[in-house]
Amino acid sequence: MRPTDVIDVAAAAAPCGLRPANAPGPAPAAAATEGWVHSTETCGAVDGPGIRYVLFLSGCPLRCAYCHNPDTWHRHEGTLTSVAELLTDIGRYRGFIQAHGGVTLSGGEPLAQPRFVKALLRGCKAMGLHTALDTSGYLGALVDDEMMADLDLVLLDIKAFSEKRYRRLTGAELEPTLEFARRLAAIGKPIVLRYVLVPGWTDHEAEIRALAAFAAGLGNVQRVDVLPFHQMGEHKWRERDLNYRLAGVAPPSDEAAERTRSLFRAAGLQVS
Repeated sequence: MRPTDVIDVAAAAAPCGLRPANAPGPAPAAAATEGWVHSTETCGAVDGPGIRYVLFLSGCPLRCAYCHNPDTWHRHEGTLTSVAELLTDIGRYRGFIQAHGGVTLSGGEPLAQPRFVKALLRGCKAMGLHTALDTSGYLGALVDDEMMADLDLVLLDIKAFSEKRYRRLTGAELEPTLEFARRLAAIGKPIVLRYVLVPGWTDHEAEIRALAAFAAGLGNVQRVDVLPFHQMGEHKWRERDLNYRLAGVAPPSDEAAERTRSLFRAAGLQVS
């Protein structure tokens, strides 16, 4: 099946919501590239502009202390799904999301499956859909020029702005993310910067100011989203017998969140 052959049904006929990847749906039309999918959300409103079809892919190399989806860490915990099947399902919403939003690939870390992501993006662009990638940027070196051309927007999570703090928070290095940000800036690819505010972990004002200056210097950051930490995923850590280091950490106050936003605004950035 070619991407342009997908079924186009009015969005009103397709229910919105978060669905596990193994929920009943159309059967794969033909042999195609496959990948591991955790779940889909058919009417997402927080993962890019407008109303989005959001694909949460399985697999992630980071181990963020505040991760609320540790069930996405391991690729094979998802459901093996073909590109053709996913494009068929996306096509059911094409008429609506083409006018009002688009498709976002999230995770986990979508770039843990770069060939799968590349095929999905190509199919979405063939349908004329706006595309966004929600990524930590840690695996940004795997984005080749063809994949980059099929990306309209990158939702870039920069989780801390010192090497020491970033490694403590994620278990990984910061520099690959910064290098990916610089590469996006060099070609003018739009970025929405995401920053999770965790009391005692990512609320150090000097580092936030430094990150704000870095983001402003890129020249392609459309907006900064300051996301207050929450405890909604703690139960998943307990269910998996994982050591949850943020147990007992309270969400930031409204005043702390607004203070953080003001630091980004002071650098000349648009903030939500």
